[in-house]
Amino acid sequence: MTNVYVDNLSLSLVFGLVLLAMAISQKEKLGISKDIVMAVIRTVIQLIFVGYVLKYVFQASNILLSLLMVLVILFNASLQANKRNPNKAGKLWQPFLALLISTGVTLSILILSGAIKMIPSQVIPISGMLASNAMTAIGLSYRSMYRLFNDTRQQVLEKLTLGATVKLASQEILRESIKTGIQPTIDSAKTVGLVSLPGMMSGLIFAGVDPVHAIRYQIMVMFMLLSATSLASVIASYAAYKTYFNERSQLDFE
Repeated sequence: MTNVYVDNLSLSLVFGLVLLAMAISQKEKLGISKDIVMAVIRTVIQLIFVGYVLKYVFQASNILLSLLMVLVILFNASLQANKRNPNKAGKLWQPFLALLISTGVTLSILILSGAIKMIPSQVIPISGMLASNAMTAIGLSYRSMYRLFNDTRQQVLEKLTLGATVKLASQEILRESIKTGIQPTIDSAKTVGLVSLPGMMSGLIFAGVDPVHAIRYQIMVMFMLLSATSLASVIASYAAYKTYFNERSQLDFE
C-alpha cells in the first residue's frame, strides 16, 4: 500500500488557500473572516487532540473504552443538533435518542454481518461518520419543522378546532420535515461516483486499495448513511413535534 504523508511545507502551502478565502471575504465585505480564523484554530486544536486520544484508544484496544468514545461522539452530535433547533422547547434527549438508535442499529448490523469488526479502529470512525450525517439530517428536520409550523400555523389551528388530534394536525409537517432531513443523503447517493468520490472511497484509493474493492466499501457506506439519516430524521421529528403544543393540545411555541 502507498504511504500517505503530509509534511509541514504541504500544510503551509494549502493554508495559503485559506488566506485566499479570507482575502476574498475582506474584499467583498462578507464579514466571515473572523469565522474562518476561528474555524481554522478549532480544526487544528480539535483534530490534534482527537488524534492523540484515538492513538491511545486504538493501542488500548478495549471494547468498553471504544463504546465510551462512541457515546462521547453521540453526545456531542446531540448538542450540536439541539443547537440547530429554533424551537426553544426542544430537549437534548430527543436528538440523543434519535442518534443513539439510528447509529446503534446501523452499527450493530454492520458488526453482526461481518462488514466491520468490533475493534476501535473500525467502530469509532464509522460511528463518527454515522453520527455526523444523522446530526445534519436532524438539524435540517428541526429547521424545516419550525418553518412549517410558522407558515402553516392557521391551518394547524383550524384542524385542532375541528377536533383533529395533535398528531393528525401535524402529519403533513412531519412528513415534510422528515423528507427535508433525508433529502441531502438521497441526492448524494444519486451523484456518488459521477460527481464526487466520497471520503472513504478516496481514502482507500489513496492508501493503495484496488478501486473495485474501494467501491464495495463506498456502497456499504451509502447504504448505512441512508439507513442512519432516515431513522434519525423519523425519530427526532416524532419526538420534537409535540414540543410545539402545550399540555392542553394547543399550538404554543415561540
